[in-house]
Amino acid sequence: MATKRIGIMTTGGDCSGLNTTIQRLIDGCTKRKWSVVGILDGTDGLYANPARTIKLDTHTFDFENSRLAGSILSNGNAGTTNFETSAKAGKLAAYNKRLKKSLHDLNLDALVLIGGNGSLSLAHLYREIYNDLQLVCIPKTIDMDIPLTDKTIGFDTAVQQLVSYCDQLIMTARSHHRWFVVQSMGRNCGKLALHAGVAINANAILIPEIKFDVNNLIKHIKQSAKDYGIIMVAEGISIRGHSGKPADMISRALNNANIANRTAFPEHIQRAGDTVATDRILASGFAETALNAIENNETFVMTALQNGEYKTVSLNEFFDAGIPEKDPKIIGAMTSNAYVEPNDTLLQTATDMGIYIGEKRK
Repeated sequence: MATKRIGIMTTGGDCSGLNTTIQRLIDGCTKRKWSVVGILDGTDGLYANPARTIKLDTHTFDFENSRLAGSILSNGNAGTTNFETSAKAGKLAAYNKRLKKSLHDLNLDALVLIGGNGSLSLAHLYREIYNDLQLVCIPKTIDMDIPLTDKTIGFDTAVQQLVSYCDQLIMTARSHHRWFVVQSMGRNCGKLALHAGVAINANAILIPEIKFDVNNLIKHIKQSAKDYGIIMVAEGISIRGHSGKPADMISRALNNANIANRTAFPEHIQRAGDTVATDRILASGFAETALNAIENNETFVMTALQNGEYKTVSLNEFFDAGIPEKDPKIIGAMTSNAYVEPNDTLLQTATDMGIYIGEKRK
């Protein structure tokens, strides 16, 4: 087996499972007698001159620490030169050229990029950066909004974190005969809110993919057998004629209907926490799939889990399979997005449980 030099880089929003993925990649490379270089701070570190790197081996990163949240490589710094700032300054071409040169200087045979749909979409769009090596992407995001994979690293841990948070609230909700409006992360995808909401038996789950009527929500709550509970609200929902945070908007409507309530914002604890077993297993499967792809000389591919099978799909397939939308931060860029499908079985499960989820699936 030919000796290879592999780079690993984590980008985008934080989540649990990144360290597990890195550790499994290191372990797999060590068994193949490949050397491993970690790129620090994502594309921020890659843009630096010289690029900020660290040697990775079984001695620099213990298995016991792989369960910890976050990334030992870090994902980037606020306010630095990046895709967003370069696009705004009209210097994106120069930025991309610098990234390409850094990769060339690192003398890598392959790069494993662990990122969300934004990072993967940028890799697809600006593939000239990676033309001189093999690029294999591993999907991670608590939003689970990446097309063509049934799971993304970090999602299950985020669900557990959100469930644990709500488990702490429900007792005080009962004590004070009060409703809690909990706002989840997820951007414009409702999967995190839906999964956590079903797990905690929320009274209502409001997600961007399903239209709802506030009056019907209020009616549902007033007809509940209990005078307390949790209303799970995805951060991407909107209410015509209202502004502010979604949880605050729902809370004001409940106040107007004389329903005692409080808002709760778990925020970044959803990106934290010890990585749950299913995310560790997923990280192991994705890491081995990525290394096998490198052995097979694949490039511009993403690892995926489909119907229980680990495989790779091309970045072209990934992008074409999703719903393309303008990148919210980078002028001229598009991202490929996945959402809660109208036929998602969990929607029917929630309905059968008596959970209010709205009236019309978009």
